[in-house]
Amino acid sequence: MTEDRQRYSDADLEEFRTLIQSKIDKAERDLMLIRESFINDQNNGTDDTSPTFKAFEEGAETLSKEQNAILAGRQEKFVRDLKNALIRIQNKTYGICRVTGKLIAKDRLKAVPHATLSIEAKNMQR
Repeated sequence: MTEDRQRYSDADLEEFRTLIQSKIDKAERDLMLIRESFINDQNNGTDDTSPTFKAFEEGAETLSKEQNAILAGRQEKFVRDLKNALIRIQNKTYGICRVTGKLIAKDRLKAVPHATLSIEAKNMQR
């Protein structure tokens, strides 16, 4: 049973490192796209349309920027959590539940590679 082991093997840690690095690369690309759309302040040509339509357009644009800012914040946290997981791999503490001290199931780490809690510890939080 894997929960009885103290830590994952170096081979397992390398497998997780590769998985996490690919997720970081994708997440950073996604974050760049979100930031670009947030910064993109191009005028959509509503200057010559009716004032009512322009107000709706500006309201939608503001809402979209707010949503992009929220998405960017979440994505930044995701990237930071993944990079912290890489540090735990270097320290050979990756995959150890910070509450129970047991190994987190490999399937959970593959699904949520930045997890720091086992399912057991997560359920105790509820």
